[in-house]
This record gives sequence, C-alpha cells and structure tokens, in this order.
Amino acid sequence: MSESSVPVSSAEVISARKLDHLEMARADTSQNHRSPGWGDVHLVPMALPELSPADVNLSAQLASFSLALPIVLVGMTGGHPASAEINASLGESAAALGIPVGVGSQRAALVAPELAASFAAVRRRAPEAIVFGNIGAVQLVAQGDAPPLTSSEVARAIDMVRADALAVHLNVVQELLQPEGDRTTGPLLPALAALVERCPVPVIVKETGAGIDRRSAELLVSTGIAAIDVGGAGGTSFARIEATRSGNARQLDLFGDWGIPTAASVLECVHLGVPVVATGGVGSGLDAAKALALGATAVGVGRPALLAAEHGGATAVIALVEEMADELRLALVLCGAPSPTHLDRSPPVLTGFTAAWASQRGLARFGTAQ
Repeated sequence: MSESSVPVSSAEVISARKLDHLEMARADTSQNHRSPGWGDVHLVPMALPELSPADVNLSAQLASFSLALPIVLVGMTGGHPASAEINASLGESAAALGIPVGVGSQRAALVAPELAASFAAVRRRAPEAIVFGNIGAVQLVAQGDAPPLTSSEVARAIDMVRADALAVHLNVVQELLQPEGDRTTGPLLPALAALVERCPVPVIVKETGAGIDRRSAELLVSTGIAAIDVGGAGGTSFARIEATRSGNARQLDLFGDWGIPTAASVLECVHLGVPVVATGGVGSGLDAAKALALGATAVGVGRPALLAAEHGGATAVIALVEEMADELRLALVLCGAPSPTHLDRSPPVLTGFTAAWASQRGLARFGTAQ
C-alpha cells in the first residue's frame, strides 16, 4: 500500500492510516467494479492433449528468481502491529511454496522506525524466502518540503526485510485522491533510472490497481528495471479506498474504477524484454492460465492471500495457492500445454472489451505492437 511522504508528527498517525488501509482492503467495497478481463480471454481446448497433470511443469523464471510456481504473493500490508502476523504468515507460506512474497509500502517505517517490525515479520519464519521490499515511486522525488528518499533510506528499506528485490510502486490516482497524497510526479523517470543504477538488488516496478500502458512500460524498461507488475484494474482499487477515506463521494464515483483492466494491461506490457506479473483480479488457476497465455510470466495474488493469512495463517495461504496451482495444472492439460510457455502453441481467442482494446490500441496477439 502507498504511504504519503507528507511529514507526519508521530508513528501513531501513520500507524492509524495503515490500519485504515488494512481494514478497507478487507471489505468488498475496496474492489474495482470493472472486470479484470479474464472472461474475454478464451483458451483453446485440445481434445487430445497427450499429457496428464503429472507431466505439467509449473516452474517459472522471474528475472533472476527461480519460482516453483508462477505465482507471487504481492505486498499489501505493514506499518501497524496488526499486520505483523499477516506478513509473517505470508512469508512462511512463500518459503514453503517456493514463490516470492512482498510487503506493503515501507515508507511508514522509514518515517517511524518503531513500525519496522511489522514489515520485518515477513522474515520471522521464512529466512530463505524470496522477499520483495516496497517503496513508492513518488518518494523518489521531492514533495513540497519533503526531500526524496536518500540512498541510505533505500538501503534501510532493503535491510529491513532483507529484500532480494525492491518493488517500486506507481499509484498516481491513489495519491491524487489520498487526503495526504503526494502530487509531484514529473521527474519520476530519471529518479527511477538513478535508483536502478545504484540499487544493490533488482528493481521491479508495479502498479497498484490502475494498470500500466505500453508507452509507460517502454519508458520503464528503458531504465533497466528487472520486471513489471501491471497491477491492473479489476481487483483491489486503492483509488476507491482513498476516496472512501476522504468521504468524497463524487471522486469515488468518477475515479474509483480508474485504470486499465488487468488482461488489457498485460497485452500492453508483454514482449518488451522484461518479465510481466499479472496482478489484479486473479482469483483462480484458470484466471492465471489466461494471464500466462497472454504472455505474463507469473500472476500476483494480493487480497485473497491477505484474507487467508488473516483468517487461517500460513496453512490457509498454502491451501489457497495449492488450489490455484491445481486449477492451473488442469487448465494446461486441457490445452495440451506441458508448461505455461507452451500455451502459445494455440493462442487464446479474445472477445469483448479486451479484443476491442487490443484492436484499437494497435496490439497484436500477446501484446506485440503491430
């Protein structure tokens, strides 16, 4: 989750805001009213697949990271004591499953170090997990009187969770609707390029519910980032959360569902030379298969994993992901694909909004520009 870099007077204020975010993310009202687009993506069944579930290999390579499954537990929380156990459960789950796990925006702990434990908890039972740290792109540039993050602060964020990679989140619509939001975004690209150059771990850029367009993706790739997480519309809407926090019903109505649906955003971002993670409204292994068929390397699971961790700890998260993996494996068998990369043997058929988007945006199948 994003945390504004507007100066605050105490850890209590930041922590309360983080608790607001956590509580609102739990609620169904936090969900984007637009479809992520999976219903528009039709996998081509193979009547004679000539393989069984045991023949399917679900391993994936995300930048320099080897994953047992093409799934990432994306960062959503931290900065309040209530989130510590959730992050610990997510970390334990990721280690057991052989997949990466992220934390929410660490800005809160950089401002108020006493909040660092809620993020560091991701390592409590998972010293060997693949962990992604998290800072906001807007924190890389000056915001009024607040200076940009220093190299020392970036290093603190990485050390805090012993991060294997650093996620930098884009969340312009969230910041604009957030009562305490940061509004200076002009110099983000050179700031990001400078971060990539000096960062001791790979940098992954992620959106937080509004998706990423092709032009922005091209610019991001030019900085040397390791991967893109599209964070598309169709799942949790932080624009909705912030408009609800502010009580601005008009902004909620106008901008609560702002963004590019996840399936369309995947088409925008693939085939640019970096792996793509499809986050936003991925609720099943079949959704995952469709995202991978569009060219994504992995899918991100956020709110469902957060709710599972909260209600049943690591056991529930592991059960959730294993169920998705079983569904994904079944979908691949039905398509005659021994691995996700083999789904391109029979490209999916696009209909509805996603097909119209691809056509009008000049995107060929799998997002290759025409």
